[in-house]
Amino acid sequence: MLDNSESNIATADALTLLLHNQHSIFAAIEEVTKWLSENGMGSVAANAIAAMETLATNAQSITRAIMRLRQL
Repeated sequence: MLDNSESNIATADALTLLLHNQHSIFAAIEEVTKWLSENGMGSVAANAIAAMETLATNAQSITRAIMRLRQL
């Protein structure tokens, strides 16, 4: 069984991988949004931008959690 510090490290490592996924998804949505905007799909692009804002906000929270876990 993992002790608390090992558990924190494992959790921080897992969150780091999820954060990398967040950044990848953001980049993919950003590319699709650009294409949508360039092809007259402004309202759909606006929905994609809202999704990107959520990803960015959550990425900030995940980053703070990682930092807290790594300081323990």
